[in-house]
Amino acid sequence: MDVPVGSTQTVAAADLGSNSFHMIVGRLDAGGQLQIVDRLREPVRLAAGLDDAKRLTPEATQRALDCLARFGQRLAGLPQAAVRAVGTNTMRQLRDGGAFLARAEAALGHAIEIIAGREEARLVYLGVAHGLAAGDELRLVVDIGGGSTELIIGQRFDPRERESMHMGCVSISQRFFSDGRVTEQAMESAMLACRLELQPVKSQFRAGRWDKAVGSSGTIKAIGDIVRGAGWCADGITRAALKKLRRALVSAGHVGALQLPGLTDDRRPVLAGGVAVLSAVFKSLDIEQLLVSDLALREGLLYELLGHIRHEEDVRDRTVDSLLRRYDVDRGHAQRVAGTAAALLSRVAGAWSLDPEECGQLLRWAALLHEIGLAISHSQFQKHGAYILANADLPGFSRQQQGLLAALVRNHRRKLANEAFEALPEPSRLAARRLCVLLRLAALLHRGRSTAPKPDFGLAAEGGAVILTFPAGWLDARPLTRSELEQESLFLRAAGISLAFS
Repeated sequence: MDVPVGSTQTVAAADLGSNSFHMIVGRLDAGGQLQIVDRLREPVRLAAGLDDAKRLTPEATQRALDCLARFGQRLAGLPQAAVRAVGTNTMRQLRDGGAFLARAEAALGHAIEIIAGREEARLVYLGVAHGLAAGDELRLVVDIGGGSTELIIGQRFDPRERESMHMGCVSISQRFFSDGRVTEQAMESAMLACRLELQPVKSQFRAGRWDKAVGSSGTIKAIGDIVRGAGWCADGITRAALKKLRRALVSAGHVGALQLPGLTDDRRPVLAGGVAVLSAVFKSLDIEQLLVSDLALREGLLYELLGHIRHEEDVRDRTVDSLLRRYDVDRGHAQRVAGTAAALLSRVAGAWSLDPEECGQLLRWAALLHEIGLAISHSQFQKHGAYILANADLPGFSRQQQGLLAALVRNHRRKLANEAFEALPEPSRLAARRLCVLLRLAALLHRGRSTAPKPDFGLAAEGGAVILTFPAGWLDARPLTRSELEQESLFLRAAGISLAFS
């Protein structure tokens, strides 16, 4: 989506967190500057509605859908490319995530990406970094959400270390302060549990490895408002101010009895858990003072979305390039396969209703990465490659995108594994199968690994039928390729796809 010179463009980002749903709307003016024009927040408490079977209660589901419908009304009329929405910790855990996701996307009117914890950390850092003064100091960023806590060390806009811990203001409040009572023993137990969670990464993020500490998101902003309103701290959050807040909670005995300036009613039910998490972070990482940022995940989403609109470098391209180097992929061969796959897509994109830009990106990345499994074993290397793509930390990619890439690589050769496609969200399954056919044909045509250019072939498609044509005599001179195409037609026929060639 290009932004013409002299025009304005409205963009939006939604952060569907475990405690609150946030949405931010901005306008890119004629001078290319981003102006925030609207902010929406609702305390949906999604994590509080997650039962032991990792399913949402009907009440939590309805709260979420009602909120998304209201967000959707604000987004009415915006194109898909102008909106980015992500789900975090609780949506990552859902056992029936596919069913809920379909309803959530229908309510919002836009696609929702489920992002991994380390990807959430990257986007948090990107948002916070845009609000900090330029400088070369190393920054520790702490973000406490409803179900997870992200820790990042970065410099300028580059996040160097990222981790996501399984503890948040909602989950810790439910575990240790479920009835609202706050005792000294409960607070100590909650802090100890959080410190145990932090133990494996303590040395990685401890003071001495960074120059300045910054906190973001609702929990930290709320605590900052409280300690400042109480007069315990003039700037940010200090260790001493946090200790006074813990004592005030224990003295009150119940979150409902706590009366402090800056404490809002919607924050009250999860305050004790948030204080326990932040106290453990201060103790484990030896923090004396934490500055408070107004920017967080949603701003990171918005700035990255603007980067895509402006055609700046896509972080996903850097991720793919890193994988090519890490797994010592034959880059020349991968690029030739990617070029042929792109040519095949250009011939059938219209007939198969494949978006040339979005599908073209995914197909190119899959083609570049289709041989990464060779670093593990030549036998069944497509399975090894799929496992890597499904489970690795891939900055910039959502879980759905990782799943789609894994399905394409898993099925780029030999028998098609239908279960790989069935595991994808229903709306993307047909497109994934069609992209897979193109990747299989591109890989097959380059199986000899020759650097010679391929002929000007033709490709036509209608429904489940594909017709591949070559210049006269070309296929007759290559009996091995003909034999491989005959075998390929059998593989595809078993998957309900007809391949003809001449």
